[in-house]
Amino acid sequence: MPHPDLLAAALDCAGRGWHVFPLRPDHPAAAQDEAKRPAFPNRCTAERCDQTDPRCKAAGRHVGWEERATTDPARIRRAWSTHPYGVGIACGPSRLLVVDLDVPKHPDDIPPPEWPGARDGVDVLAALADRHGGAIEPTYTVTTGRGGSHLYYRHPATGPELRNTTSDRGRGVGWKVDTRGHGGYVVAAGSTVDGRAYAVALDCDPAPLPGWLAGLLAPPVRPVAARPVLALPVDRHGRYLAAAIRRQVAHLTAAPDGQRNHALFTSAVALGQLAAGGALTDDDVTAVLEPAALSIGLRPGEIARTIASGLRVGARQPRRINNLREAA
Repeated sequence: MPHPDLLAAALDCAGRGWHVFPLRPDHPAAAQDEAKRPAFPNRCTAERCDQTDPRCKAAGRHVGWEERATTDPARIRRAWSTHPYGVGIACGPSRLLVVDLDVPKHPDDIPPPEWPGARDGVDVLAALADRHGGAIEPTYTVTTGRGGSHLYYRHPATGPELRNTTSDRGRGVGWKVDTRGHGGYVVAAGSTVDGRAYAVALDCDPAPLPGWLAGLLAPPVRPVAARPVLALPVDRHGRYLAAAIRRQVAHLTAAPDGQRNHALFTSAVALGQLAAGGALTDDDVTAVLEPAALSIGLRPGEIARTIASGLRVGARQPRRINNLREAA
């Protein structure tokens, strides 16, 4: 049944200018952390989208959770009046950078030697601030279901887009300190996960992200690599391939925030079809898409996984350009 408190939580977030979308309802039989996942039918993803979802069908492509996130009260009331969805906040569209301070999950979950005496993410963040001569100003704070904290900050108005970092994968700024920015989301206060509630601990406007922390999270500056030159034939087939490559690179580099990874996937599918038909190689596709993806802020690991996924999907429908009428 619908839950009025969840509807109120979603509307409160929207009133603050934060873009929300439904998470799967929390219930006792759900798998661990199941309620943290977007509430899409058929587990819809870019790779497995069958366009039976109305939003995807109308757009003619996969429409992900970040693009669906909204501040529209009418849409929010329609969604949360039908099911007791949890509330997800899309950080990128909301111009938020959320610092996730976790706690140990079991007795053997202890800090590495570089964090002596640290008990949790709060201690590590304090140590980071001390190391960098910074401070941790009061900001909107949510206590998570497992006793951690989410510190909400305003994403810097200038500079690079700050994306997610995950300490468990060696890409965080410190033990038990994760961040969610562009391409990430958090569970809003008022939701429950595994029966544990997320609650507001400090209700105030999000503070600006501290400069010292923004510096730690900024992606490394990469030199602009020269575009690889593929040895294409000089006939009509070669001109067709060159045009196809230019079209897909332009499609990728013009993608708006929130749709860039999906744009990379669709470009990899399109060129992957040509690779499956023998006109290109998988390495050719990677060589032309990877520099473009790096130039718009996607991360190397994310790029490699997305291109590989697109190539697999493209290989299911090979395109051959032996027909000169197609190449004309």
